[in-house]
Amino acid sequence: MAHVLVPLAEGCEELEAVTVIDLLRRASIDVVVAGLAEGAVKASRGVVLVPDVTLDAVLEQSFDMIVLPGGAGGAARLEADTRIHQLLRRQADTGRYIAAICAAPKVLAAAGLLAGRRVTSFPGFLDQAEGVNYEMTAVVVDGRVVTSRGPGTALDFALNLIALLLGERAAREVEAPLQRPIEQLQYR
Repeated sequence: MAHVLVPLAEGCEELEAVTVIDLLRRASIDVVVAGLAEGAVKASRGVVLVPDVTLDAVLEQSFDMIVLPGGAGGAARLEADTRIHQLLRRQADTGRYIAAICAAPKVLAAAGLLAGRRVTSFPGFLDQAEGVNYEMTAVVVDGRVVTSRGPGTALDFALNLIALLLGERAAREVEAPLQRPIEQLQYR
């Protein structure tokens, strides 16, 4: 069974965090949600999320993938946390997946993990990142690094993560009951 860590920080983007956690769990992936500190995490729109554990409780565990939700405030807190940098570097050094959406790819850049890579993010968050090949697409997979643009791409991001961990068939099985529109949504 795949084992995934989703660290949560105050100010995270709840739509991204919950979408990733929910869809990965629908695929029977073992998702560990870890708060940077004890207690509930207040997300960017005021939704309160309750982590499974604290980050300190899982620092020595191995994960097949680490996924960072965005949100400007949450990403800034993840970026400032040296434990996150250590986990991400260890993950990259051992050839395992790292993924980030919205503002969180800047955390990967700060950890020195994006140079020479194709990436995407919420516009503006990687403007200072050196040596990246920025793409304006929903999801970019470059080797073991996965990045995505923002809340509107969270479903595509999560489904791509499932495909990477379990294969396309598993991703399609999770996607089918979601009833995603085949045609472009028309606003009325």
